[in-house]
Amino acid sequence: MADRRLQVFHTVAKLLSFTKAAESLHMTQPAVTFQVRQLEEHFNTRLFDRTHNRINLTEAGKQVYGYADKIFELYAEMNNAVREVTGEVSGALVIGASTTIAEYMLPALLGDFKVKYPDVTVHLKVSNTDGIVHMVENNDIDLGVVEAPVSNKNLVVEVCRQDELVAIISPQHELANAAVMPLSELVHHPFICREEGSGTREVIAEHMHVNDVDNTDINVCMELGSPEAVKGAVEAGMGMSVTSRATISKELQLGTLVALQLDPPLQRPFSFVHQKQKFRHRAMDELLEFARQYCKDHSSPD
Repeated sequence: MADRRLQVFHTVAKLLSFTKAAESLHMTQPAVTFQVRQLEEHFNTRLFDRTHNRINLTEAGKQVYGYADKIFELYAEMNNAVREVTGEVSGALVIGASTTIAEYMLPALLGDFKVKYPDVTVHLKVSNTDGIVHMVENNDIDLGVVEAPVSNKNLVVEVCRQDELVAIISPQHELANAAVMPLSELVHHPFICREEGSGTREVIAEHMHVNDVDNTDINVCMELGSPEAVKGAVEAGMGMSVTSRATISKELQLGTLVALQLDPPLQRPFSFVHQKQKFRHRAMDELLEFARQYCKDHSSPD
């Protein structure tokens, strides 16, 4: 319903890239360029400066971008107002989640949400915690769910549940018959960790720092980009690791991994993160409330 030229311009201005805007809008780059040129012809002025393969907003472009923000917010409010009257909950939401949450928590939650609200389309983007927070900051996603503390005070951060982290080893490991792993013991064995920017990695490092264990003494033998890869390497006897208990229920049942409680124990929050917007889509409010209740109902470890 809103002017297509303005929608395309707004996306290009937000991303400062015709290529990224084309990907985001599922359009070809020439089609995006055409829509922007149409809007520039309408205003009889350039909206972007194009130099050295980079683009920036002109002064006129900054004005149009500011008003476009207001127009699209009013448009969304109008849609919401009508849906409040009709009782309809529909639309599209973009959620971002860090890897552990996306693989082990969200599938069941979003599946149940879809049953209750079949007219809401949810798109899921997966990244590490740093990446998800960055997407929220840039308004690339409506809601983020992350597994590490968020330092940006301009974002709303709401803890949804606590997650326990445990040490994992193969059944053939010399400590396989132990029940507890002293935190200081981690530095004496080959350790498999997640990549830089991972919420799991950050939480482990902070836990060691608080408990006077020097994490630089850890013998990192491998860095991997997903919980599944970490578990596979530990199962193969390549080292030990620390991961969410929620990610290893299948392996514990099959006996392919052994979990040891850390001493001191380590828990971290899974948190919702979103912008401090005075207005949100009704579908977003319904998803947040649904997720809050889901987390209460599934608060015990998997």
